[in-house]
Amino acid sequence: MTFEDLGLSRKVLDAVQACGYSEPTPIQEKAIPEVLARRDLIGIAQTGTGKTASFVLPMLTALESGRARARMPRTLILEPTRELAAQVEDNFERYGANHKLTVALLIGGVSFDDQFRKLDRGADVLIATPGRLLDHFERGKLLLSAVDILVIDEADRMLDMGFIPDIERICKLLPFTRQTLFFSATMPGEIRKLTERFLSNPVQVEAAPPSTTAANVAQQIVKSRREPFEKRAALRSLIKQAENLTNAIIFCNRKRDVAVLQRSMERHGFNVGALHGDMDQRARMQTLDDFRGNRITFLVASDVAARGLDIPAVSHIFNFDVPTHAEDYVHRIGRTGRAGRSGTAVTIATDLDKKYVTAIEKLIGKSIEPISVDADEERSRAARGRGKAAKGGDEARTNAKSEPASSKSRGRRSRRKEPQTNDRGDSKPVVGLGDHVPQFLLRSVRIKEPAD
Repeated sequence: MTFEDLGLSRKVLDAVQACGYSEPTPIQEKAIPEVLARRDLIGIAQTGTGKTASFVLPMLTALESGRARARMPRTLILEPTRELAAQVEDNFERYGANHKLTVALLIGGVSFDDQFRKLDRGADVLIATPGRLLDHFERGKLLLSAVDILVIDEADRMLDMGFIPDIERICKLLPFTRQTLFFSATMPGEIRKLTERFLSNPVQVEAAPPSTTAANVAQQIVKSRREPFEKRAALRSLIKQAENLTNAIIFCNRKRDVAVLQRSMERHGFNVGALHGDMDQRARMQTLDDFRGNRITFLVASDVAARGLDIPAVSHIFNFDVPTHAEDYVHRIGRTGRAGRSGTAVTIATDLDKKYVTAIEKLIGKSIEPISVDADEERSRAARGRGKAAKGGDEARTNAKSEPASSKSRGRRSRRKEPQTNDRGDSKPVVGLGDHVPQFLLRSVRIKEPAD
């Protein structure tokens, strides 16, 4: 089957062909005809299988007729993170090259004024994170009564980030007759209940069973001691013995561990950048651009980089920490092996991670291949580095002890405070209160005679 068999408009087909695509992926093949038929839809597929184009292409076809009015967008796409929202905007720019559509992006970390101006011009496509969208609505700068198509992307990530109350509120502000599309890699029970409330007789399309991982990603696990420096040594050894490694994303569970690991890798000579939720938007986008442009080889990241980011040529994924939620494992390793490429995902686990590994293997329905790594060399190298640092400190202390007495005494004299002068102006050291005695101490004191 080709894209021409799916019912897309000629403008969209020309843009797809210009991008170099000829055949749709399984999720695109199943979802696009249903979206064009105005059906509510639940799309479930592994990450990296083209879910974004499954709704972008039919939306572009549907938007060829009509025009947006000021502050009244025609379509709404909700994304859990700023990076995903910006990525969807890039898809509309690429596939909508032959259209004259206005696309507005509402995300945090960007000036409200610039977003106000875009809304005032009228937005055919509004891409937003839930929090910023509600901010605009509460300020009276946005009306949702004209939204014809609603897309909720990465719905399970919305659940993990606590956006479900916001999603419910937004859905109640939209017209009842809208078309609603849900796309996700997994489908937890809470999301299933949400679809039952806000979708009307939806059709469900699946390119793979929920919570499965791509067959072209080799999954491996290595045991390590629980100390952080032991895990860092194991990671360095894994990187050095990895085959066909061109770049990699290294996932940590906590933001503070991202910074620690980045500094450690920099000290060992790796070309590394960091990405986590506390960074401002400009720094986050610059880091992603550097990684996509191969100016950064290793990206140490929190789970902000685990969902939906389209970086096609990532060869390896390293889980420095085992994710505490099994679904996050599926999303993390989905950053490699995209668009039919092969990839490798390696997880470093300690004895404390046994229950999390068991949950992951139960979710994906198979065991992860155990491998061994020789981290002794890395540990000894790190120990030698620590030894040199300690030796340098010892030498400094030894040199200080071996200084001539005169130089040491000069140093002590230079650090000693100048003696205080007394009231007479000479340099005789002041003892106690010196020559000056406060008047209250010189006053006579009456002592009562004891009664007979």
